[in-house]
Amino acid sequence: MMDPLTGALRPRHDQPDPAALIAAAHAVADAARAAILPHFRSTGLVTEDKGVGRFDPVTEADRAAEAAMRAVLARLRPDDAILGEEEAAKPGTSGLTWVIDPIDGTRAFMSGTPSWGVLIALTDADGPIYGLIDQPYIGERFEGGFGRAALSGPQGARPLATRPPRPLSEAVLFTTFPEVGTPAERAGFEAVRDRVRLTRYGMDCYAYALVAAGQVDLVIEAGLAPYDICAPIAVIEAAGGVVTDWRGRPVHGGGRALAAANPEIHAAALALLSQVPDA
Repeated sequence: MMDPLTGALRPRHDQPDPAALIAAAHAVADAARAAILPHFRSTGLVTEDKGVGRFDPVTEADRAAEAAMRAVLARLRPDDAILGEEEAAKPGTSGLTWVIDPIDGTRAFMSGTPSWGVLIALTDADGPIYGLIDQPYIGERFEGGFGRAALSGPQGARPLATRPPRPLSEAVLFTTFPEVGTPAERAGFEAVRDRVRLTRYGMDCYAYALVAAGQVDLVIEAGLAPYDICAPIAVIEAAGGVVTDWRGRPVHGGGRALAAANPEIHAAALALLSQVPDA
C-alpha cells in the first residue's frame, strides 16, 4: 500500500493496542514540553532563518524538542516511521508513521505569544488515526482518535465537541496569515472572510484546537506541510468536525486546508473556496 506522506510502498500491519499508542503519544508530548519550556520567553533565544524568499525561523527549542520526541519514539515505537519538520524522515516497518512538528508557530514562539503548539499525529496508509495538539505554556492538551476527544488543562479535563451548525454570516473564521498563499488563494480566503461575522489572524495550530473545543467555526490555510495538518485533522474529526482541502478531498498530505466545526458550515465555505483554481 502506498504511503501518502512519503510516496513509498509499505505493508499495512494489524493495528497495535490503542492504549499503548496513546501512551506513547503523551510521552512524546511530555518530552517536547520539557525540552521547549526553558527556552520560551528566555533572553538570548537562538533563532535562524531557514527560508528562501521569506522569513522562516527555526529556534534551538524546535531542534531540541524534535530530538527529544524522536528519542522517545526510538525507545517506545522503534518500528514506526517518523516524519518531522526539523530532521530527515525515518523509515519504518510497522505501517504506522508519527508525523511531528515540535513547534508549530515558531514566529509566535519567538515573539512570546502562546498560540504556538506541539503537533503529534499517528497515521496509517489512509491518513491520521490519532492526534495531539499540546500547548505547553498554558498547559492545555487536546487529543482525538481511538474513540477519544478530550481536553485537559488548568480547568481540568472535559470532552471536546465542535460547534453545531449556524449560518456562515454568524461564523468565526481563523487563519494564520492575512495573506494566504497565492493571489488566487488569498481571493478565495477573502470570499469567505467577507461573509463571516468575525475573522481573527495569527493563531497557528491553536486555531485548530479552538475548532475542536467548540469556540471557532472555520480555519482556512494554504501552503501547509503534512506535519502542519495531520494532528489537527485527527483532533477536529474526533470532536465532530470536518477537515479537507479546498476541493473536499483528504488533506493530510498538506496544501490548502479547510477545517470546519460541522458538515453544514464546511459545505458553505467549500462552495466559495472550490472556485479557486488548482495551483
